[in-house]
Amino acid sequence: MLKRTSMRFATALLAALASFVAGPNAALPAQAQHQDQAPGFYRLKVGDLEVTALYDGTGVFDLHWLNGPTATMDAVLEALHEDPHLLEVADCGFLVNTGKQLILVDVGTGGWWGGAAFGRFAGSLRSAGYTPEAVNIVLLTHLHSDHAGGLTTHDGKRFFPNADVYVAKVESDFWLSPDVAAKAPKDAQPFFQSAQAIAGPYIKAGKWHTFSGSEQIVDGMELVPLPGHTPGHTGYEFSSRGQKVLFWGDIVHAVRVQFQHPEVTAMFDADQTAAAATRHQLLLKLASEDVLIAGPHMNFPGLGRLHREGSGYSWAPVVFTDQWNKPSTSPPK
Repeated sequence: MLKRTSMRFATALLAALASFVAGPNAALPAQAQHQDQAPGFYRLKVGDLEVTALYDGTGVFDLHWLNGPTATMDAVLEALHEDPHLLEVADCGFLVNTGKQLILVDVGTGGWWGGAAFGRFAGSLRSAGYTPEAVNIVLLTHLHSDHAGGLTTHDGKRFFPNADVYVAKVESDFWLSPDVAAKAPKDAQPFFQSAQAIAGPYIKAGKWHTFSGSEQIVDGMELVPLPGHTPGHTGYEFSSRGQKVLFWGDIVHAVRVQFQHPEVTAMFDADQTAAAATRHQLLLKLASEDVLIAGPHMNFPGLGRLHREGSGYSWAPVVFTDQWNKPSTSPPK
């Protein structure tokens, strides 16, 4: 009798344990996927400056937009067949909060270029805790619409109503000239048309300013002429407490190609020879310095440092951290 009771108890216990193990798993409802992403901003400190990368979109750089030696381009084509992600690029702008001023360096496409894959800059700015009305200054590396488009809505309104916009005089004179535009090839006409539409409302409001030398626009910021991509292509280097960040515009488009082959140019380079020479000189210089680089076409957040690697260079992106007080210095060697 005792043996039979023990057997019944053991059977019931095993059944209870089995239901405990299997039951909860079987009862879990299906989980819906969250088909959205974190807001498109990332910030870090450079000395006393708050630098925030602001995402605008991601696309693919067409192989036919690149120019280089035949052997190099054949190798790129072969690499692209092996890795279809080889020419993926991002577009973003950057916000510098000095504690006294809010300064944007490039402002994304604003819907003027690239279609629906781009145009997230305004949302990223707001997600980062800032409003367009609070921006004091916009610095433009050049007037291509993937960098300047966010200035102006398609119905002609200034998106940053209180901001003064600065761009190199030679850049402004080139893209805003009716005479130059009239002589430009047909496929270049949209670049002139968009630049003029984007700049117009700021010119009318007296908010459009140009520079031609080493004028002091912002304390602690130096103008860095980077000719070739466009006539007045300009970088901006900010310094604070011994740390530096360089916003270099379109020095590099195809990250995984041009670092290893700086001689490769883009069809959008107004002066191909000058663009390649500027890239060679700047990459060589930056590879030996501890300067944070802000590149709008690097993989988001477009912030990192440069190192020599063989006959070319390698890109070391910043490492994500949620520790705001962590400085953006290079690790000890």
